[in-house]
Amino acid sequence: MLDIVQLCKDAKTASTGLALAGTEKKDRALSLLAHWLRDNTAAIVSENDKDVTEARRKGLSDALIDRLRLTPERVQSIASDLEDVIRLPDPVGEEFETGVLPNGLRARKVRVPLGVIAVIYESRPNVTIDVASLALKSGNAVILRGGSETIHSNRILVEGIRHALKSAEIDPRVVQFIDDPSRDLVSQLLKMHQFIDMLIPRGGAVLHAYCRENSSIPVITGGIGICHLYVDESADLQKSIEVIRNAKIQRPSVCNALDTVLVHQRVAGILVPRLIDALRQDGVSFRVGENLMKSLGLSANKSVQSAGPEDYDTEWLSLVLGIKQVNSLNEAIQHIAAHSTGHSDGILTENEENARRFTREVDSAVVYVNASTRFTDGSQLGLGAEVAVSTQRLHARGPMALRELTTFKWVVEGDYQVRE
Repeated sequence: MLDIVQLCKDAKTASTGLALAGTEKKDRALSLLAHWLRDNTAAIVSENDKDVTEARRKGLSDALIDRLRLTPERVQSIASDLEDVIRLPDPVGEEFETGVLPNGLRARKVRVPLGVIAVIYESRPNVTIDVASLALKSGNAVILRGGSETIHSNRILVEGIRHALKSAEIDPRVVQFIDDPSRDLVSQLLKMHQFIDMLIPRGGAVLHAYCRENSSIPVITGGIGICHLYVDESADLQKSIEVIRNAKIQRPSVCNALDTVLVHQRVAGILVPRLIDALRQDGVSFRVGENLMKSLGLSANKSVQSAGPEDYDTEWLSLVLGIKQVNSLNEAIQHIAAHSTGHSDGILTENEENARRFTREVDSAVVYVNASTRFTDGSQLGLGAEVAVSTQRLHARGPMALRELTTFKWVVEGDYQVRE
């Protein structure tokens, strides 16, 4: 069995050198990796096909298979994201909050890497590259543990990462890969607090709960999104349908896809039939509140059903959309507070005061006005990529990228002062 202790020791040792590496060297490694991805796209897709075939054999859901799949276009997009990361400023060494104290000491904060980050993730092999690239640029060593369903994809991607690191003369031990699906190794990993500075689980609620309950390492969780859009009575209804459609169908299997539409009662009779007609053509099925079903005269059928008691607490990750009528902005905010996971929620409105109130009172990691929830993404928000979308209240919230993977140290300079 893989020696987790030695693996973590190697990451810790290698992190020291990486923390001191210059921006040029780190960017060179990322550039080499982008070139490697483009040159080896066919081989990557071939290995990914093995994972997809095995996933189908095991009966994984369409949503999980979509997360798992790497197409040539997706590989090219991953390479482009790497180049976006290269263009971002290196946060390491940034000085801020500088000043001279009354006692004459000159104090400043200097941004430094966290050290070693462990990421446990499921289904999405692009995470392997996203996490490795952001960890590298921010000067952190990383330990990757993907799911058994992505083992062939991750093996070839890690091979490319290590090739790029060696070519850039960076210790390849800064990226460690747990190439063994045994769950016992995860249990061991969660106790390696003497080597690992932060743990990020990316997967379902069961994985998050297991890590929170069993880890001796600080844990940042997120990535589970029950996302809402509220259609205000003042909203442009045609534009609202376009935004809702994008948020639901652009990629339904991801955490920032839309789950529930809340509609003000004054426009529900107009909007909801149009919305159902429009999205049904895309294969969407609906869970509609019972009162709204009655008021619209809707009969349950294959694509439209009454919402059950658990439907508004479900992250669909598929072409299913909940719809509920609300009497006011206040009721919409209350519903979101009760059912949202604090990921991404938005309002569609032409009323500036309602927009201000929504953004002030809805306490999610990302709050939108007149935009799709699908923009909750590191690359879309100008961060290059992301290691996770945090829904916690620790040092990072929302998409976590370079700056969120650093901490700081105080540097204090004096002239031989002593404290009286």
